[in-house]
Amino acid sequence: MVEQEGSCEVLVIGGGPSGSTIAALLAERGIDVLMLEKDKHPRWHIGESLLPMNMPMFDKLGVTEEIKRIGMLKRGAEFISPWHDAPVMIDFNDALDNTYPIAYQVRRDQFDEVMFKNAAAKGARVAEECQVTDVKFQPGAETIVSTVNKDGSTQRIRTKFVVDASGRDTFLSNHFRMKQRNKKHNSAAIFGHFSGVKRLEGEVEGNISLFWFDHGWFWFIPLADGNTSIGATCWPYYMKTRKTDVTQFFLDTIAMCPALMERMQGAKLESPAIATGNFSYLSERSSGENYLLLGDAFAFIDPIFSSGVFLAMASSFAGADAVERCIRHPEQSVEALKEFDRAIMEGPKIFSWYIYRITTPAMRNLLMFKGAESKIKKALISVLIGDIYQAKRYAYWLFMFKVMYYAGSIIHFKSSFMAWRQRKRSVKYVDIGVAG
Repeated sequence: MVEQEGSCEVLVIGGGPSGSTIAALLAERGIDVLMLEKDKHPRWHIGESLLPMNMPMFDKLGVTEEIKRIGMLKRGAEFISPWHDAPVMIDFNDALDNTYPIAYQVRRDQFDEVMFKNAAAKGARVAEECQVTDVKFQPGAETIVSTVNKDGSTQRIRTKFVVDASGRDTFLSNHFRMKQRNKKHNSAAIFGHFSGVKRLEGEVEGNISLFWFDHGWFWFIPLADGNTSIGATCWPYYMKTRKTDVTQFFLDTIAMCPALMERMQGAKLESPAIATGNFSYLSERSSGENYLLLGDAFAFIDPIFSSGVFLAMASSFAGADAVERCIRHPEQSVEALKEFDRAIMEGPKIFSWYIYRITTPAMRNLLMFKGAESKIKKALISVLIGDIYQAKRYAYWLFMFKVMYYAGSIIHFKSSFMAWRQRKRSVKYVDIGVAG
């Protein structure tokens, strides 16, 4: 079979949210973009919860109405702790800037297809069931990307710039051997979709719920089709205790959380339970000569604040500006990529401070606090909605939240120390691979 030849200005590896976003943005700016997706849409994916600050990006991409059509309205988040008397509901409208007070829960197969089709409608060239197998970067010259199609045919594509939006496949990070586990936060997850789950009622039906339990936390995400996405994010040591099949282990794990079990009476697992290990990671760098990494292809952090799709899309907006400058003004490439690097690091850094402490007594106490409204609480909600790129405007109130956190840790020193010691043991690297 004869190998085909092709060319483009920018080649995007992956047709998920980050790849589709940057492909649409660059195509609108008149750049010749080719986006390659190894699977065929619609394809299954986890990560269904969006943030309010996704909404302005949807507006700019022109897909807001489509997201509303497929989505379940999400007005806030519920926290449930076995160490506290009653749940706490956070309303996104209470953020310091409540211009965008709502978000949506979405089935990712539908959402990703909407985004992929939008990129094509904006003028990007797209191909499905086309997998990138190799990439050869040549200093001062075009990059050569090798691909294989479903029918086995191969192609060599010459491109000026490569964008890695391959998600957890982390194509370029693996290629350059620069993927590192997150030493500060090592977690694993097990999840599935259920029908017949008891939801919240009224206008808060679509809110995400977070349940703490002894080995981590659960997500509870209502979807518009009647199913509910439920998953447990756990310390790897717990996943290593599995003696049964993945589905039974998942059901046994849910049984450890009485508050969640109350909502699961009569529920039915509609999809096979799936487990994944070594959840959090970071690449050594986000860019280089003629390439950059977006979203999960660069880093993945614990999804407790539903930040995955938001960070992926935000990195794509920053990436589009950088790529355009590199293509049209090569003399500005170094500075453009430095600015991109600063932008892509900012979001995970802000979220991570809270994520690393989410299972500590002091953090739980603050999140479960039911006191009067305050600027400190509003600043926290601003982080939870994804308003992190304007955080300097309310940095003082976030600083005061951290003061309260450390003060609470000192006041409850014994429980805080025990939690710190347990966490130190828990984050130790345990290679559990993919459990099912």
